[in-house]
Amino acid sequence: MKETTHSHLPYFGIGRILPYLGPVRTKILIMVSLGLVGSMTDIVLPLFQRYALDHFIGLGIFDTLLPFVLLYLFTIFTAAGSNYVACALATAVEMLVNRELRQRGFEHLQTLSFSYYNQNSVGYIHARLMSDTSRIGSLVSWTLVEGVWHMSYLVGAIGVMLILNPRLAAMILLILPLLVILFSLFQRKLIRVNREIREINSKITGNFNEGITGAKTIKSLAIEEKMEQQFTAETQVMYTKSIHASRLRGLFAGTMNFASSVALAIVLWKGGYIALEEMGTFSVFMSYAQGMMEPLRWLVDIISDLITTQVNIERFTNLMAVRSDVTDTPEVVAKYGDSMNPKKENWEPVKGDIEFRDVTFIYPDGEEKVLEHFSLKIPFGTHLAIVGETGAGKSTLVNLVCRFFEPTEGQVLIDGRDARERSQLWLHSSIGYVLQTPHLFSGTVRENLLMGNPDATEEQLWQAIRAVSADDVLAHLENGLDTDVGEGGDLLSTGEKQLISFARAVLADPRILILDEATASVDTITEAKIQAAMESVTAGRTSLMIAHRLSTVKDADLILVVRSGKIVEQGTHPELLKRRGYYFELYTRQYEEETTAKFLA
Repeated sequence: MKETTHSHLPYFGIGRILPYLGPVRTKILIMVSLGLVGSMTDIVLPLFQRYALDHFIGLGIFDTLLPFVLLYLFTIFTAAGSNYVACALATAVEMLVNRELRQRGFEHLQTLSFSYYNQNSVGYIHARLMSDTSRIGSLVSWTLVEGVWHMSYLVGAIGVMLILNPRLAAMILLILPLLVILFSLFQRKLIRVNREIREINSKITGNFNEGITGAKTIKSLAIEEKMEQQFTAETQVMYTKSIHASRLRGLFAGTMNFASSVALAIVLWKGGYIALEEMGTFSVFMSYAQGMMEPLRWLVDIISDLITTQVNIERFTNLMAVRSDVTDTPEVVAKYGDSMNPKKENWEPVKGDIEFRDVTFIYPDGEEKVLEHFSLKIPFGTHLAIVGETGAGKSTLVNLVCRFFEPTEGQVLIDGRDARERSQLWLHSSIGYVLQTPHLFSGTVRENLLMGNPDATEEQLWQAIRAVSADDVLAHLENGLDTDVGEGGDLLSTGEKQLISFARAVLADPRILILDEATASVDTITEAKIQAAMESVTAGRTSLMIAHRLSTVKDADLILVVRSGKIVEQGTHPELLKRRGYYFELYTRQYEEETTAKFLA
């Protein structure tokens, strides 16, 4: 589920973000209108100078002085007021667009299936949601209002000059073809360099993120120097390309400024002939020739920014165009709602019966059939274990039960109905999932537990804690339930995090409980606590346990044995041992390894 790239987009791709600007369209319209007002007043001001020079100084007539002064002051205050409000609106538009894009992006990410996250790194996604949206917000606010002002000033100034003195204006306008030629010469190089800069910046962001999240691994492997060298090499490439881009922009700016200076020189040269007879007109042309230099400089700077922002727009809209491998039909959404707007009043209660009916499954990025015409009934209350070596594909069945993936063929039924006939959130709300690598959110223990059931009482909290033997953990924490767990729970040990995540799952009182190698990464004491709690927490619900240690599944009602992505055996623990097949081989090998470890200890 990778994003596609669109290399040729009209208007720098602005059309692709218009659907996201609905909440701020009125503000943008007012901002643009005020920008036009500010520009028009700046165009009119030199005409006041012309009138003053021609009438008050040239002819010595002062009968219109009072209305002139009043109108001049009105124009100045109008310009100041419109510019102030336009700038205030630009700030508001930038913030609102950033919020809207990030909100929409975050909500969209919640709908994507696991395959997207498997194929795209955290840094890659983070750059699209933060860096790219920031540039887009700046484009539709400051860049837009400045563009309106500068372009309208250029057009207005040229129009007035053509009216006042067409010949002199035409001589100045001869510079424009030169600007077009310069633009065409520099455009391709600027596009290429800026694309390269954005790509290397994305890599740096991703590696920076990995350097933080993988800090413990880096230290344990003693590869700080290697990581620093890699990071330095990439930032050096970024530095080199950025310098190259700056030199191109500087050369472009210099030539454009030279062209602007030529226009001013023409005014001075030819204007000398009209200065004596039309001093006011000469003053207007001088003001416009100088005033046009700022819009021309802006055009130089903004061309590169627009090229860069086009890439930002492409990347964000490509993210928003990604569709999940698992989606609810419009009919299901209409009845049950979606993940952001659930219609819980229509949700049927979940019992916990699970059935695989003639299921064939191929992973989205694979070709080999993991399951083929597989059928299995898991009645409510069944304790099912899925075992096999690391990488054997034990999570496939669980992923299908949870609708993290859809069956390629066949059906997965929940309480006798195809899971696709109800919403994903309806199903997920009735599933408790304890991961092999526990994850806690920033905040306190209490806040993390309440993620499982926001309406839980204090008594319910402690019932869940005692049910998984996590009360000893709370007893040793300085502030008990109100202890801060740190980012990702890093202030707690792995065992403490696992027991709290286990209690969180139990607090939700799910009809289906999934334990994904919940004891694989914890110490023996924590493992013993989880094992002791297993019988009580699995009672009254359907449970699926993915396990590597076979000693933890002896009491399961049914054991599925997975090898190379295929289910090769199924039965109870005694039945599988009696067959002396692959399960027997695994169990015997683990028993010998554990016995040897105990003996050596």
